[in-house]
Amino acid sequence: MKKVCFLVDSIFSFGGVQRVTAVIAKELSKDNDVTIVTFDKPETKDTSLYDLSECPIHFRFFQYPKVSYWKWHFCKAYSFLYRKVLPQTQLTSDLYVYSSFPSEKRNALAEELKTGNYDTIIGVHAPLAARLAACRKMLGTTKLIGWIHNSFEALFNPTSLYIGPELQRHYVYQFRKLDATIVLCKHDADTYRAYDPKLNTTVIYNPLTLSPGKPSEGTSKRFLAVGRFSRQHKGFDLLIEAFRIFAKENGEWTLDIVGEGVEEPIYRKMMKDYQLEERIHIHPFTNNIQKYYSEAQVYVLSSRWEGFGLVLVEAMAHGLPVISSDLPTSREIMGDFGIYFSNGDVNGLARRMVETTKIDWQAKSRQALEISHRFNIKTIADTWHEII
Repeated sequence: MKKVCFLVDSIFSFGGVQRVTAVIAKELSKDNDVTIVTFDKPETKDTSLYDLSECPIHFRFFQYPKVSYWKWHFCKAYSFLYRKVLPQTQLTSDLYVYSSFPSEKRNALAEELKTGNYDTIIGVHAPLAARLAACRKMLGTTKLIGWIHNSFEALFNPTSLYIGPELQRHYVYQFRKLDATIVLCKHDADTYRAYDPKLNTTVIYNPLTLSPGKPSEGTSKRFLAVGRFSRQHKGFDLLIEAFRIFAKENGEWTLDIVGEGVEEPIYRKMMKDYQLEERIHIHPFTNNIQKYYSEAQVYVLSSRWEGFGLVLVEAMAHGLPVISSDLPTSREIMGDFGIYFSNGDVNGLARRMVETTKIDWQAKSRQALEISHRFNIKTIADTWHEII
């Protein structure tokens, strides 16, 4: 039995990353001693979320200590030099670790992780993977893995909302220190290797993370989209704009969007401005998301980028045809089954919405169910067992 630790920003909150981490952790806990170290506040602990109470997983709550005022300013000065002046090398990147992740914080995290005497530690998301890499020397022979949930393009394109251009080489230099970097599709693995052949990159798909509800009957005339309302990621602004175009010619179909986040006021204003408040409905996250899949007729993924479109698998597991942005991960998951539109093209999305009102729905539904079976948790967990 291995001792496995997941290092996460949050586990006791709603989100696709939280859900897939919980599912993998629960499955691994059947044969391993699993701990989740989280930056959540202890008072947020709710093991009923994602059914975490069903498994013998340990939870530890961690917060960084404060850094002294003068040291913080000194570190800030070097960080500025690294970002704006110094050459991007392995040496300057390692020095940047000391300024961006001061010893008080770095040592505290390493001590927390050392107390568990883990065989394998998995840093979930790019920032925590980099933080874990920074603790490499202090963690000895423990296997360190970075689990990257964003696509390569989302992290490393010049306009990335996650990593500024001046820090992108820094992240790659730090990832080199990990024993493995897990990405969610072959496209990303190939792109990482082309970007830096020294990275040890492995592909593990995300599994279906819920027990499907009743298959859709395909008669509701409802589009469905699910996801967090955060910084343009899921493209719900594009979806609402496309639905406005679609609704000019179609007076029957409606749109349900399930999610929460900072961009909700933007979406509600669009709905009001377009006088679509009776046809577009926003719903909060729920533990019974299956209800929405079962009652929908077509799923729409309008994301500008995705590391792995988990909702695509969930939608197909309920027999839903899927309209999707033409993203590498969507193509990898769905192949020719997907109904694609060019990323960001609202007119193209509107046309695909019109097309799906006329498709052979039953044939598409059967195909959707067949594809979803490829993402069985048992199959995915076998790959995780091999790497840990």
